[in-house]
Amino acid sequence: MALELPVSGAWRPGDPPGNRRFARLAGDRPFVLEGGGALRDVQVAYETWGALSPAGDNAILVCHALTGDSHASGDQGPGHPTPGWWSNLIGPGLAIDTNRWFVVCANVLGGCQGTTGPASLHPDDGRPYGSRHPVVTMRDFVRTQAVVASDLGIREWLSVIGGSMGGMQVLEWGVMFPERVRSLVPICTCLAASAQQIAWWSTGRRAIRMDPRWRGGDYYEAAAGDGPHGGLAMARMISQITFRSDDVFTDRFGRQVVEPIEGFELWQRFQVERYLEYHGDKLVRRFDANSYLLLTKAMDLHDLGRGRGGMDEAVRRITAPTLVMGVSSDVLYPTYQQETIAGALLGNGTDVDYVEIDSPHGHDGFLIERDQVGEPLHQFLIDVEKSAQ
Repeated sequence: MALELPVSGAWRPGDPPGNRRFARLAGDRPFVLEGGGALRDVQVAYETWGALSPAGDNAILVCHALTGDSHASGDQGPGHPTPGWWSNLIGPGLAIDTNRWFVVCANVLGGCQGTTGPASLHPDDGRPYGSRHPVVTMRDFVRTQAVVASDLGIREWLSVIGGSMGGMQVLEWGVMFPERVRSLVPICTCLAASAQQIAWWSTGRRAIRMDPRWRGGDYYEAAAGDGPHGGLAMARMISQITFRSDDVFTDRFGRQVVEPIEGFELWQRFQVERYLEYHGDKLVRRFDANSYLLLTKAMDLHDLGRGRGGMDEAVRRITAPTLVMGVSSDVLYPTYQQETIAGALLGNGTDVDYVEIDSPHGHDGFLIERDQVGEPLHQFLIDVEKSAQ
């Protein structure tokens, strides 16, 4: 089975583009990153749904989470190894109604599904960036999305929406470009990464770093089956534990075993272990280990107040009406963090609503609970639309 695994699950030039479109920037001058690095000839992959109105006033930006990409809605097919990650919310007649709104989703910088990242070819020598790719942040992601908006003729988003890492980008949009957003919907996210969140993500990065096939980040020219699959799968297994709740694991698996326990052996497995192994092995077919490192680091670096005079000063820049959402059983981004966001905005006089999704599914609840997420989200978008009329 290992021989069938690609060295990287990254999308590469020559692969079917699927529904991707591409924007380009930094062709004439470097794209300088927040951390001091720079990139040239940057490509941003994005997808769109619906039609932009003549006035350009019906556009919604959807920001993806860690292992998501621009394929937020649609079927699995050539160029898209998995169905859209929010297909239950984005589409004709759905909560984010593409008969009514023009929806855009872009793969983040440093990602691996068409936007410039570690698996992309360096313009100097035509070899993958690998270990040469600089650290990126949420603010870098938002700046590339702003270029996509300009290319599409969008001066102002009706709303910017996203969960988890996507929610971090939503908040940055509110601070960086308050004049370009009419509303914000941050879901299952935080104002700044907590110590425990950093602990979880750094443990996953360590698992990749310890894989000898990672080769310091320069593994792209290795033979098929010889990539850092073990480390990336382990990192995914660790994170998968945080995405669901104890109740879900207990109800679904209990103490069921895979191999019969008739005399104990060290590697006899419980069903929950096989579940985690499945998700680890599944990710390595569609993701890239170096991108996992960069994006989890970007999540750890997330701090809305950094370099802005503190959190209070940063939050004051957010003036757009905001719908904050959390999931009751989320152990990765607990609801107190979303309540903190709502409280900070309310304290500054921003129009804000907080909705808590009652779900046993943990952090993944924002992807699963279609009705509980979709109904308040749809009504919020309708209200924002009406307020401008």
